[in-house]
Amino acid sequence: MKILVYGAGVLGSLFAARLQASGHQVKILARGERVNQIREHGVVLCKSSCGTLSVTCVEPVEAFTPEDDYDLVIVLVRKNQVSEILPTLAANQRVPSFLFMINNAAGPAEYIRALGRERVLLGFPGAGGTRQDHIIHYEIVNPIIQPTTIGELSGASTARINSIAEAFRNAGFPTEINANMDAWNKTHVALVSPIANAIYAAEGSNYRLAKTQDALILMVRSIQEGFKLLKKTGVPITPWKFRLLPLLPEPLMVTLMKWGLDSEWAELVITRHANAARDEMQELADEFRALNSIQMPMPATDKLYDYIRPTVENIPLNSHSLQLNWDGLARFLLGLLLSLVALRGMGRSFRRKRK
Repeated sequence: MKILVYGAGVLGSLFAARLQASGHQVKILARGERVNQIREHGVVLCKSSCGTLSVTCVEPVEAFTPEDDYDLVIVLVRKNQVSEILPTLAANQRVPSFLFMINNAAGPAEYIRALGRERVLLGFPGAGGTRQDHIIHYEIVNPIIQPTTIGELSGASTARINSIAEAFRNAGFPTEINANMDAWNKTHVALVSPIANAIYAAEGSNYRLAKTQDALILMVRSIQEGFKLLKKTGVPITPWKFRLLPLLPEPLMVTLMKWGLDSEWAELVITRHANAARDEMQELADEFRALNSIQMPMPATDKLYDYIRPTVENIPLNSHSLQLNWDGLARFLLGLLLSLVALRGMGRSFRRKRK
């Protein structure tokens, strides 16, 4: 395929290099200093977990014109930058497919108005990282947590979306096709917006957040509020595995989040982007709050929202003013026990049938 990756940040550079290395004809749209870096060094990737370096020659371009001819344009910019570039994308009538791999709680209406429904695809990358000078330090997220996910607006499994998914897989990105990417995006924002805002409340540090109980409790309650809002407004929590989160008792969820945030992985994949893209996180939080047409009370979300502003005083490190809600723990443990008993019984029945 002839592909243009629109955006030369961490993820744009990563996807451009890997797609080029896997045999596609790829160009990357870059600006300013980043253009010169790519021309001089190529796209330099460093896999953070092992330190392996790779250099891929990808042709940088500084503009996307109405005459440009690509099979696919992958848009990898911040959500708050999309409105600015849509007129440029719309001026080109030759490209049949624009894949927006962007955080988005507002839905695809703006993309559709500019480009037409048939040319719009939605997705999200299962990777993260940071750039230091000209080197991209990255990690590909475990697909159990979050594979690269793409889909048609119609939800159909078309030849086009399957071809793109295969290209991504061949480039080393575990990839799934989702039939409701709008719901997937809204669910993702319901999860990542509280995490980012809690990081801001903890001085921009995931390690400090892991040690700040009040911030962890607010974050978990905000996530639960967001999922409840989606359910009440008819947005299915997507993918299905996240439907388990509202079932977890608060102490267990706080413990799991504390463990996950106290890691170099969280710093690389979550914190560095959150700190570098505070303006994008503000827009996403505003988009999600706009979904609350039913005026559902969301006290934890409202409280965390204040911390997007860097002038707001952080939550103290050893703050324990909030008490964990233990309601539901006994019910959860009983349900877990009954499930284990049922599974054991099914196993015995299966063994007897085999005999």
